[in-house]
Amino acid sequence: MSAKPLKSDTFVSKNIQMKKIVIVFGLIAGFIVSAMMLLSIAKCYNSADFEGSMLIGYASMLLAFSFIFVGVKSFRDKHNEGLISFGKAFRIGLFISLIASTLYVIVWLIDYYLFVPDFMDKYTAHTLAEAKRNGASAAELAVKNSEMADYKEMYKNPFYVVLLTYSEILPVGLVVSLICALILKRSSKSNPVSG
Repeated sequence: MSAKPLKSDTFVSKNIQMKKIVIVFGLIAGFIVSAMMLLSIAKCYNSADFEGSMLIGYASMLLAFSFIFVGVKSFRDKHNEGLISFGKAFRIGLFISLIASTLYVIVWLIDYYLFVPDFMDKYTAHTLAEAKRNGASAAELAVKNSEMADYKEMYKNPFYVVLLTYSEILPVGLVVSLICALILKRSSKSNPVSG
């Protein structure tokens, strides 16, 4: 006669599975968004007019963070009997976002400090030239120059580089986590909110 698994064993097993899902999908999302960022920075940095695409940047973040949906759904359907609360779904998404965002920040720090240390100088020159091309007045150019000087000063401190980089990606991950938690939450098998 085989012993019935204890509730605590099931809880531990589910936690282990949840951690595996968070790590695997967090690393996949982080790899995708970091690779796209490196390609985008290389294209932008080596372009004569320093043109990049914010649309491509945010699209790559959304593509990477689509793995939040895959991760939450995988945990719910394969390891949690098809059920998941909003809170647990959001927590899984949050941790996937944190891993992906942290990988993105680390890759940017390495790229910035080792390969493109004059990035802010080029970015500042591009921003001011674009403002001038768009007909900015001398006063507007002075304000823009002051703003860019502040950014360049902040970029001298790695702590601010980390904060600015997290602020660029983590909010996207949080929004995707919230949406996925709302879509995938399911409190009973008879009430499938989504498939």
